[in-house]
Amino acid sequence: MATASASQHSGDFPFDFAPQPTQDADLLRQLDFVPGLKEVLTLRQVHALEHATVWVLSQSGGTAMTGADNELLGGMSTDRGFYLYGRVNTAQLRLAVQSALLRISNGEWDLAVHPRCGTNLSVGMLLTAGLAVGINLALPRGPILQFLGLGAAAVAAAQLAPDLGALAQRYVTTAIPFNLSVVDVAPTRDMWGRDAHFVRVQWVDC
Repeated sequence: MATASASQHSGDFPFDFAPQPTQDADLLRQLDFVPGLKEVLTLRQVHALEHATVWVLSQSGGTAMTGADNELLGGMSTDRGFYLYGRVNTAQLRLAVQSALLRISNGEWDLAVHPRCGTNLSVGMLLTAGLAVGINLALPRGPILQFLGLGAAAVAAAQLAPDLGALAQRYVTTAIPFNLSVVDVAPTRDMWGRDAHFVRVQWVDC
């Protein structure tokens, strides 16, 4: 089944609690005086929808095996929607986005996490830098020990980054898109002039 495949690829960390449909709307009502809060909450939900859409397209049986990650697809989220890169039919993308939104909002929460997300790279870089600094301070100043320590830091970071990145996605950089509705899906060019589709969304209160 597609759900099991997405869970397998997106990480082995189940949600410790069930996301509530009104949680972001309630937070926004309580803290509506905080500048930029709505944009941040929207961006997290768009990020999850972007990941879910890539999973659905990868599982559609077109250019990828069912349940596989189509590495030719990628995305970039904004607080107004997301860019989808890769060769995909506009009509197919419209169906995939609606399917992704329905599935992720109805309990397939692992679709929010994707192994090729930039969050994983950021976590890996921070982890490598932190371990390297710690080892540099802990070990004697000899060049050989320092070099070996840096190598150990890089290896440790590479092993830990995927799991920590998945956790960061699940609890920090994404949120289940309970408050999003899809407005439009259309071919476009991004700010760098690259061909893409833009999936425009809007915030709706539950």
